[in-house]
Order: sequence, then structure tokens, then C-alpha cells
Amino acid sequence: MLNAIPVSLQTVLLLTASNVFMTFAWYGHLKNLADKPWYWAAIISWGIALFEYLLQVPGNRIGFAGGISLAQLKITQEVITLAVFVPFAMIYMDQPFKLDFLWAGLCMVGAVYFIFRG
Repeated sequence: MLNAIPVSLQTVLLLTASNVFMTFAWYGHLKNLADKPWYWAAIISWGIALFEYLLQVPGNRIGFAGGISLAQLKITQEVITLAVFVPFAMIYMDQPFKLDFLWAGLCMVGAVYFIFRG
């Protein structure tokens, strides 16, 4: 069944799912565990990060084996990171939208252009 899905889409889907776990592991404790000692936050974040790695490692391996270069994988991950982080910050962490998010996204468009051009 996975063979029917293009490698690039498999890679993006796996990296997106892994990034959701990563974002919660890195920043979710700021909201949920603010009253707990830092080491509890670290242990819980480490547990969440396991799921990130269970998706990120195969995502990168599938992409790399499928012809996506290392640099392309990295920029793809950075674009996904921003695309996941902004809604997380606004919806989950109740942070206001900042125009800087848009400017950062435009910078990422430039990075994508340079890494993916022929």
C-alpha cells in the first residue's frame, strides 16, 4: 500500500507527524508542566520524543533512499517545523499571531527555491 504513495509524500507525512511530537516534546511542558521540576519535564519530553524519532527516522530514510538529498530533507524539515509551530504557538500556547511568522515563512520559500532548483 505504501508503494502507491509517492516517496516525497510519504516523507512529508512522516516528517509532519514526527514534528507534531517534537513540538510538544520541546515546548508543551512550558504549559503543562510549568509547576513541576525541570527533570520531570525532561523525562516526559524524552518519552514524547521517542515517538518523534519512530516517525522521523523512517521518514528521512524513505526520502533519502527515494532520491531526496540530505539538504532537501533538512529544508523540508525546517518548513514543516514552521508550519507545525505557528498553529501550535497560537492555538495550544495561546500566543498571538506575529507578522514575523509570515516573514520567516517567506524566507523559507527562498530556502526551498535554492535547495530544490535544478
